[in-house]
Amino acid sequence: MPTDTKRVRGPEVSQSPSLFLCHPATVVLPSQGPRADGRQRDQVDVRPVFVRCGLVSQAKGSAYIEAGNTKLMCCVYGPRETDRKDETDMKCGRLTTDMRFTPFACPQRGSWIQGSQDKDFSLMLHESLQPAVCLHKYPRSQIEVNVMVLENSGSVLAHAVTCASLALADAGIEMYDLVLGCSIRQDGSSYVADPSYLEENYSGSVGGENQGRLTVAFLPSLNQISGLQSDGEMTEETLTAGVRACIEGCYKLYPVVQQALTKAVRKAAPPPSES
Repeated sequence: MPTDTKRVRGPEVSQSPSLFLCHPATVVLPSQGPRADGRQRDQVDVRPVFVRCGLVSQAKGSAYIEAGNTKLMCCVYGPRETDRKDETDMKCGRLTTDMRFTPFACPQRGSWIQGSQDKDFSLMLHESLQPAVCLHKYPRSQIEVNVMVLENSGSVLAHAVTCASLALADAGIEMYDLVLGCSIRQDGSSYVADPSYLEENYSGSVGGENQGRLTVAFLPSLNQISGLQSDGEMTEETLTAGVRACIEGCYKLYPVVQQALTKAVRKAAPPPSES
């Protein structure tokens, strides 16, 4: 029987690589006491945030944000002429958003093809950013916002809103205000702010009340909410308290975002002329 001499033959006896995968055990998160990373429950205790602007030279504006192990990067292109003439608006510009996960972003490896979750997040990102952008300043133009999730360790939508807002500001796009995001995970009468991946996907008390997640996009200077996304079942009082907690978390992030943006502007400013 002829053999392929150009092919490297494997061993006669082998095992599937899936046998060596480490499957995470079922994690039971405590409902009381400090959280796994030391933060407190029922307090707006957000993770330390690292922010940097202007990292991608090919883009008009860019930003990188890191909160715990959650890492995202955003690039902004435009304003430029719209691709389709039938979508051209003579009085107002057009904002397009695209949010994708890298295949290695989540514990379960995904695909480069945009799935339903990516499309939902892209729509939520668009709804959160559009009220803050002065689109009437850019008629017959489009502004593209592309967010790439490098690692998902919880609260990815909230940090994507903050990262995209910074990238828009870095690109010089006129805005009414910056947009900051914060999220909470409600588990009965207790909640955790800026939840991690395990806390976000924890099933909680089976059949209990007030089980859900909440993400708020907030304009701190104008004191207005530009976007709100909620899933699960929560009472009106619990939902109202959750929105207030998210707003407080946005105010805690505001000085960090301002400092990063100011640093980027000073770095990009030309040196003073010698006269």
